[in-house]
Amino acid sequence: MNIIVCIKQVLNTMNVQIDHETGRLKRDGLESIINPFDEYAIEEGVRIKERVGGRVTTITMGPPQAEVILREAIAKGADEGVLLSDRAFSGADTLATSYTLSAAIRFLGNFDIVVCGKQASDGDTAQVGPGIAEMLDIPHVAYVKKIESINDKTIKVERAMEDGYDLIESSLPVLLTVAKEINSPRVASLKRKMIAKKAIIKVLDAAAIGADVKKTGLNGSPTQVMKIFVPQQRTGREKFTGEPSKIAAAVVKRLLDLSLI
Repeated sequence: MNIIVCIKQVLNTMNVQIDHETGRLKRDGLESIINPFDEYAIEEGVRIKERVGGRVTTITMGPPQAEVILREAIAKGADEGVLLSDRAFSGADTLATSYTLSAAIRFLGNFDIVVCGKQASDGDTAQVGPGIAEMLDIPHVAYVKKIESINDKTIKVERAMEDGYDLIESSLPVLLTVAKEINSPRVASLKRKMIAKKAIIKVLDAAAIGADVKKTGLNGSPTQVMKIFVPQQRTGREKFTGEPSKIAAAVVKRLLDLSLI
């Protein structure tokens, strides 16, 4: 079983600050981490390998320093890491990111399952996983909370829904985006950390994976983030206290005074 796990390096959201002059994130000196949702994807990829055998390859797109999260993934049980790094990839939106990752997966070839976290903590769009599946022309199941069964031809999973879950069976290859309910990520052992430290990270650029640079990075991004800002706090709030009937009457009167009702 060949399993590919797509991961992303993001800023630690506990320390994010915005440059009010440029409207961009202050990245200097900030800690970069594995997207928290991708931790569950790595764990589930390793669990599938332990369950049915196979190999886990992790892929990320980013600058050279992004290789650190590939080593973290190897420390947690992945077998190898692939870094997609090229200036042509910078500034990518979800469409261009999906295209680049799908091109890399095609280049690697011979895959059975692609696993992604359900979304990234910095964008929260949950679009890249399904986008990769569409570009690879394979089925996908989002918000997977449990893998019921798996063999070399099919997989049966539980998909989380607001009122319960759906039980879905899919043929392979398939792409899964996993929810945090699916597992508890393991802590890397000292032995695995030593293996990760010595691992050779494969670095691929646009030419290597056969990507059309018109579809990558800013060139391939129909949407772009022009400015990031913290919304101003609203003032002028009013608080009503007292008995419920009196509060209700006061609220109605205030809304009438404001011509809102």
